[in-house]
Amino acid sequence: MMTAGAVKAQETTVADYHFTLEDCLNYAFGNNYNLQSMKLTEEASEDAYQQSKMERLPNLSASVGENLNHSKGSDAALSGNYSLNANMTLYEGGNISNTIEQNKLRKVQSTYQTSQYQNNLTIQILQAFLTVLGDEELLKYQAAVVKASEEQLNQGKEQFRYGSILESDYLLLEAQYANDQYNVLDTQISRDNSLLTLKSLLSMPVMDNLQIISPDTTSIQRMSLLPSLNEVLDQTNQTLPDLKISQYNIDIAKVSLKMSQANYLPTLSLHGSLGTGHTGSSNFGTQLSDYLNQQIGLSLSIPIYDNSRTKSKVTQSRIALKQAELDRKQTELDIQQTVVTDYQSVVSAYNKYQTTNIRQIAYSKTFDVYRAQFNVGSITVVDLLQQQNNYISALSDYIQSKYEFILKRKILDVYMGIQITM
Repeated sequence: MMTAGAVKAQETTVADYHFTLEDCLNYAFGNNYNLQSMKLTEEASEDAYQQSKMERLPNLSASVGENLNHSKGSDAALSGNYSLNANMTLYEGGNISNTIEQNKLRKVQSTYQTSQYQNNLTIQILQAFLTVLGDEELLKYQAAVVKASEEQLNQGKEQFRYGSILESDYLLLEAQYANDQYNVLDTQISRDNSLLTLKSLLSMPVMDNLQIISPDTTSIQRMSLLPSLNEVLDQTNQTLPDLKISQYNIDIAKVSLKMSQANYLPTLSLHGSLGTGHTGSSNFGTQLSDYLNQQIGLSLSIPIYDNSRTKSKVTQSRIALKQAELDRKQTELDIQQTVVTDYQSVVSAYNKYQTTNIRQIAYSKTFDVYRAQFNVGSITVVDLLQQQNNYISALSDYIQSKYEFILKRKILDVYMGIQITM
């Protein structure tokens, strides 16, 4: 019993979502935490680029100083100094221009890195979404199998009562019915785990209710119409951000080499100042006018010897450039191998889907025939259960191959930069 001093638990509002695949993608692109973090990196890159352009401008600072001086045998005296100071780099071996160019390249590269993550996120959402769909479809068939098993169990009970079958046969029917019920529970758990994975990818609270809206998957025949392998490779090379990221790494390394080489060159700076001051507090305005001074000058810094640090930086920059060029070639090769492999996997997956579809239809009809024969007592329980297990196995293979083909086909669309719809 709740006492008068007990605190009532605060009710938690649980959101309810009914999402298509497109809804899941849109929600993830707006809420996924990792994606939001990458967009912040884009903003930081933009800020660094804008700041590097400001380095062309002079800097200006002001200083104000007041001092109270006192010594033995003299009165305390107040003195002060005021100044404005400006500095501007006129030439630094092109470092300012190169820094601007490098930050510009990094800014653009960061957008492609975001796109790269979006592609990977899309593939993960596709996999989780299609796994849920497969489990949902399997549950519908398993429910029908459970119903059939229950009918068989009731029929077997009558046959056992009249002595038509042995007790061992009846126990086999009971075991099959229990196993079919377990299969339903196991698939439900698998579906719920896949939904949990999907929520995680969407950065959705775990306790929110997410139900997916099943799309029309009857257009598999249309999805099987593939462009040629060369068309897929060409489109992938144009749209996949991975290649662009590796190319920007080369461009950034080239600028870094220029910046390292610039350390061999002199630096020319312009500086100027305006200042005044006073000694004592009498005739303050006159003193400020009398002590007013201006200064302007040029400063040239010429590197002569720096313990070979610049030489080492240039060497390291050349190595980094060669490494970036090798990485670009390796990335291109990896992408080509991945696309070719995945393209062949799509073809194989579609052929497997066709085969398993024919197989599950055949076993479904065979199972129906065996059930009818069992009801009239013309076959044994072992024969019936063998056909039922064959049907369940064929059905599971069919559903798995169906959604495996859809997933592989849609991954090709991701590679080619095609909007994912279903």
